[in-house]
Amino acid sequence: MAASPKQRTKSETITRLLSREKGATLAEIVKATQWKPHSCRAFLTGIRKKAQLVREERADGAASYRMVQEPIAGGEA
Repeated sequence: MAASPKQRTKSETITRLLSREKGATLAEIVKATQWKPHSCRAFLTGIRKKAQLVREERADGAASYRMVQEPIAGGEA
């Protein structure tokens, strides 16, 4: 019996979407996870605590979110 490939967690799926050059819209995240929009927004809030999340507007006017690899500027002076 062949081993089945490991399924991605929803967290990994969202991280992959946000890591794309064009990022991901809330609608894309909702579709990929089957979560309610408020749950996706809450997850994005959690990501903001770990990584820099940028909100950008696409050419079609849709808001997209993208993770950037630069570290968040801390409280160091």
